[in-house]
Amino acid sequence: MGIAERLMPGELRMWFQRVVPTTTVVVCLISSCSSAEPAKVKGWQQNYCTELGAWQDARRVMAASAQDVAGDDDQSGQSSEFDDFEVSGYAAVAAAKVLDREGLDRNGSHILNDTAAAVDGDTGAESRAVSYCDGSGFETLVG
Repeated sequence: MGIAERLMPGELRMWFQRVVPTTTVVVCLISSCSSAEPAKVKGWQQNYCTELGAWQDARRVMAASAQDVAGDDDQSGQSSEFDDFEVSGYAAVAAAKVLDREGLDRNGSHILNDTAAAVDGDTGAESRAVSYCDGSGFETLVG
């Protein structure tokens, strides 16, 4: 005798109300489902990887600029590089928030946490963020 035969109609309805939403949540968690269209998802991922790559580029420019002006007393050029670095970090975190909101993390990654930590200087977190872009097909946008 199956479960449908063992349960009375009212109990069957209550059982489905409890089991179906839970099953849907579990399936979505396992498969990283998003209700968004695939084109939108790819767009969000591309934007994230573009912003992450821009932050990496700004960091390199700032580091090179810091080396160039290390011996100079005039550091007026360094402030614009630092501003670019800071703004691009905020943009990368904002793009990561979109991915996080849409549930687009991969393989148990925590893209928002990793991006925020990367911007704060965590090289392991940066590596995980870059791996996300590699897995999304946008490896050429990041360094």
